[in-house]
Amino acid sequence: MTPLKKYIRPAVLRNLLRKALAVSCKECCFAITFEGEVVIAEGCDGLGGFEADRPNVLTERIKFDSVHTGQVRMRIPIECSPEEKKTHERLLGFAKYSIQECIDMEGARRSIADEALSKYRELALLHRSVPTINTSLRMRDVVGSLINECRRENYPGEFGAVFLSEPGSKSFRMAVEFGFPFGLSPQALVDSDLFREVVDSDRGEIVNDLDADGRWQGEISGLGSIALIPIVSPNRTEGVLALASENKGLFEAAHRKSLATLASVAGISVSNAFNFEGIQTLMNAILQALAEAIDSRDPFTAGHSERVAQLAVAFAYSLSENIGFRDIFFADLELREIYYAGILHDVGKIGIKENVLTKKTRLPKRRMDVLRARFHLLGQTSDFDWLAAYELVRSVNRAMAPEKEKLDAIRELGKLNWMIGDERHPLLYEDELEALLLEYGNLTPDERKEIQRHPAESERILQHIPMQEGYSNMLTIIRQHHERMDGSGYPDGLVGSDIMIQSRLMAIVDIYDAVTQERHYKPASTRSEAMKILSFEAEQGKLDTPLVNFFLKNIEKIEILSERVKSTRVTHLSEIGILSGM
Repeated sequence: MTPLKKYIRPAVLRNLLRKALAVSCKECCFAITFEGEVVIAEGCDGLGGFEADRPNVLTERIKFDSVHTGQVRMRIPIECSPEEKKTHERLLGFAKYSIQECIDMEGARRSIADEALSKYRELALLHRSVPTINTSLRMRDVVGSLINECRRENYPGEFGAVFLSEPGSKSFRMAVEFGFPFGLSPQALVDSDLFREVVDSDRGEIVNDLDADGRWQGEISGLGSIALIPIVSPNRTEGVLALASENKGLFEAAHRKSLATLASVAGISVSNAFNFEGIQTLMNAILQALAEAIDSRDPFTAGHSERVAQLAVAFAYSLSENIGFRDIFFADLELREIYYAGILHDVGKIGIKENVLTKKTRLPKRRMDVLRARFHLLGQTSDFDWLAAYELVRSVNRAMAPEKEKLDAIRELGKLNWMIGDERHPLLYEDELEALLLEYGNLTPDERKEIQRHPAESERILQHIPMQEGYSNMLTIIRQHHERMDGSGYPDGLVGSDIMIQSRLMAIVDIYDAVTQERHYKPASTRSEAMKILSFEAEQGKLDTPLVNFFLKNIEKIEILSERVKSTRVTHLSEIGILSGM
């Protein structure tokens, strides 16, 4: 009886048989068979007496579906005239027609109900999966959400994987998987003819007996059945969703339809993620090329911008992970903003004069050659020890912080004059004295102002570039990276909390990299020397003391993380600690 309920309610059949029984004046008995077995009978006791080979049993065939059949059987009186038998046959035919119509109507009703239920489930799946799969532009999140939806829907198959196409090629790589035992690589599935046919046709396939399919050569041992669904966007096949099992005969056509719905949602998201990562890659390449172009103006600063960017991200990430800085947390987008700010922080140097930007000594070689000739000429016409005086000037010219005695000696030289005919000329002109008498460095006040223009110049250059949404602080970080906590920085002389935390940490790593790298005017300092300089700057109130202390305490970890930033995609910066095992 139970299988019959799939096609029509038994109560309906009983009611029809009772009506036929009444029409026959209760002279006959009626029964319904299903797959050769009597399941319902009216007008008699029990289900017996309806064998088809009895001469007084009339039968009419009925169809429950394309596979399952049955009969309406009518047991008539043995003593029956030919006319009465024909009447009984007409009654049986009418009963059969009525029952078949009811079965067909019930089948149509159930088909409509199943279709409506299928559509409802499909809409429910779309309603739930679209927000889930479309919440991120990160490929890892998109394919992870797709796999999670498959597991949530309890599709058949204890194994699953998503394969993504490599942009610009016809190859596929596994992006995520579940269930496959250790040592069994789903990547081998890509080499099968079955996989390739699904990709080429953009049509999903269900194979419930892999051993019997000629397109399968056992690429992954132990699999019995599989569902392969292409992940298609409007432009191309983005990937393939695979669910598989060791058992055979698990998948149905409804599973393929439902999985195709999920894959269609994922196709747009995967395409968007590919495009986003492509734009990020292009953006990174352009920005790095711009930074390299700036750095290339001075070979001693080559790579400085990228190192600062990597250190700044590693520093910011470490702060976010530290419980001592609960109020500081940088999300992935903010880490990328810090990275781009680091890459571009010195772009304003493109507007700085070459002779200032690459100045190695206080006076250039050409001017020193003129001084030598001038000193030599004076020595030829007087008892002036020109060679000793020139060596003094040359020594001061190369020094970062000359001794006071040498500066005093330069001042005395500045008082001397020499004659050309009747004209008196100073041995050292005012601009030469100004450069030579600097107590520290090789830049004059005007040249220092020229250099100090570069943060504001960076902002001016970059403000016309339409950056992506979410990078609203980037220009401010760049403008402030030379500000100091005590107000002694530039270009705006900001104090304390007026300086963004991102700018404060970038100032620290900017100094650290500058100190530990060779420059025109100095050799590279060791890490310990750089740490002493940062500590001194913090003690003087110029740098954020808690940030400096954290940086110095965690310098080794930060440098390791910065190397990880160098090798990872900028779109996944929030995972640098996880990926490096920290």
